[in-house]
Amino acid sequence: MSALQDEIEHLWTRYDDGEISADSAGEDAYATLDAFLDALEAGEIRAAEKHGGEWEANEWVKQGILLNFGLRSIGQYEHGGVTYNDVLPLAETGAYGDRGSRNTPDGTVVRRGARIGSDCILMSPAFVNIGAHVGDGTLVDSCDTVGSCAQIGANVKLGANTLIGGVLEPVENAPVIVEDDVSLGAGCRVTSGFVVGENSVVGENTLLTPRIPVYDLAEEEVLYGRLPPERRAFTRFVESSISDHDLFDGGAYKPAVVATDLETETIEATEREEVLRE
Repeated sequence: MSALQDEIEHLWTRYDDGEISADSAGEDAYATLDAFLDALEAGEIRAAEKHGGEWEANEWVKQGILLNFGLRSIGQYEHGGVTYNDVLPLAETGAYGDRGSRNTPDGTVVRRGARIGSDCILMSPAFVNIGAHVGDGTLVDSCDTVGSCAQIGANVKLGANTLIGGVLEPVENAPVIVEDDVSLGAGCRVTSGFVVGENSVVGENTLLTPRIPVYDLAEEEVLYGRLPPERRAFTRFVESSISDHDLFDGGAYKPAVVATDLETETIEATEREEVLRE
């Protein structure tokens, strides 16, 4: 992949300097961009990876994604009898069945440049954006969105109507991360580069964003931007500094996330479902 990285970084420099555009890009540039998208879909490159226990963005990968917008013109494409306009076609999903993955019709949309692993289930309607990585054995349920560059681990459950935000720019910022074996209840929102630690269970309608504190009762600390591994998390409301005000009766409250230690024994699937709904 070092040669592909060199080519993307060279293209990015030319694009950033104004030397090349969608009007002037030639066959060599598009061959590089197509090879780049193929590598993303094959899982050979990723927008973020874990180094030394911390998730870091691969800036050149995010640059390559941005180049696919900056160096391509809008075209017309056909899908399901509908004409749509975009700079890229949707991903080819015909090979999903060969690796045990399935996507239901009428609304399951995977954009070119997204990686869908083996034994995945994508329920319609659902949308997976460019640069996203969906690990093996993961469920993307109905009305879910997986944003650009989001990294979803293996054996993850995204409950219905879950929003996983994307972080494409700035290129140096890591996107949303949901690590292996996580269960997110229906209606959860994970945004702005938040990291959900492995084997955690998150209750329905929980908002995970760096601007909302996580009260980790297991370690008795307040965290921002991450949920540690092996946690059970849910939304609670804590007293706000606004307190009493003439415009309303009683105190004011703000949302927070409370995290407790998950049981040391592996929770069976049926028990995980019950925990999500408590």
